[in-house]
Amino acid sequence: MGIFIACSKKQPAIREKADRVLVFKSKRKMQLLKDNKVLRTYSIALGASPEGHKSQEGDEKTPEGRYTLDWRNAKSSCYKSLHVSYPNEQDRKSADEKGVSPGGMIMIHGLHPSIKWAGGFHTLYDWTNGCIGVTNAEMDEIWKTVPDGTIIEIKP
Repeated sequence: MGIFIACSKKQPAIREKADRVLVFKSKRKMQLLKDNKVLRTYSIALGASPEGHKSQEGDEKTPEGRYTLDWRNAKSSCYKSLHVSYPNEQDRKSADEKGVSPGGMIMIHGLHPSIKWAGGFHTLYDWTNGCIGVTNAEMDEIWKTVPDGTIIEIKP
């Protein structure tokens, strides 16, 4: 018996701009939405310790809650990236009460050159430091579809 690898058909280009991004950590899925209509769903990789809300720098957790995609980096070390506005005021307060740094630089990003070869297989394990990882082709589509200022909701 051989190994069967399903190849997905190329989907039509998204013609609308997303007005919201939803992440479902437990399902490892991210959706781009416009007026509550799903424009596209992606399989994602998360931080290496994905369960629970990010509470401090270095915990390798992807935050949970409502944030904004507030700026982008076309020359990211992980291809391209969109910045998630973590930490918010509550995140800072919680970390301060524990005497730790909340961390930051949480991004939706493409693949680091060292794993670019993995393509869609990058979702077989959680490999980021708390970010949301997609393929470079997916990042190109997200880059064009998600404007700065878009709300992102990250759910457990």
